[in-house]
Amino acid sequence: MVLTLEDIERISGAGKVDFHHEDTRQLRNIDGRCVFLSNEGNCTIYDIHPRGCRSYPLIMSVPSMEPLIDDLCPYRSEFTFEPEDVLELKELVEILMEEGA
Repeated sequence: MVLTLEDIERISGAGKVDFHHEDTRQLRNIDGRCVFLSNEGNCTIYDIHPRGCRSYPLIMSVPSMEPLIDDLCPYRSEFTFEPEDVLELKELVEILMEEGA
């Protein structure tokens, strides 16, 4: 999950450290799982979680810039999306591109 600068600031401001790769701004994974995912499968920073997590498993295919559901998500069949979800994802991608992520 690529983080916006705002995501990094918000999560860092909550006292969290060493949660992303500095060079790529990607959230760290441990054993293939988000660093903030508990053993029970719950997000431990849900109140401040990254913007990209809000739309996941809806992701943007690059370079076609077409929204799709991430094949890696084991729960992908349980999700449905509305047009506003796609708009939110496109806005996120624009922010990341402007930030050079």
